[in-house]
Amino acid sequence: MNKIKKPDISAKAFWDVDFESIDYEKNSLFVMEKVLNFGLWKDVVALFSYYGKERIKKEVVQIADLRKDTISFLSLLLHLKPSDFTCYNRRQIGGRHIHDSNRNENLFQNYF
Repeated sequence: MNKIKKPDISAKAFWDVDFESIDYEKNSLFVMEKVLNFGLWKDVVALFSYYGKERIKKEVVQIADLRKDTISFLSLLLHLKPSDFTCYNRRQIGGRHIHDSNRNENLFQNYF
């Protein structure tokens, strides 16, 4: 466990949860997903300082939902291939994904 009690990250990416009650060890994948997809740059830096590059590299590939640009960034930074990410492979099988940057404004039109 990290000596620092919690990472110095903003609540920006955690608008939908009680930010003060997050357990950063038990919920590391959740924290990584939120910060990497929606956090500020300083939050990403704090995330790497808290968890360390090797732990992030090992765990980030298991995250259920990462944006395409986040996968590209992490692939470059951590020397991974996009296909190393579970969410990338699932997206390739399942087709269109809600975080696709190329989505059109009528994403749900076909469903209703």
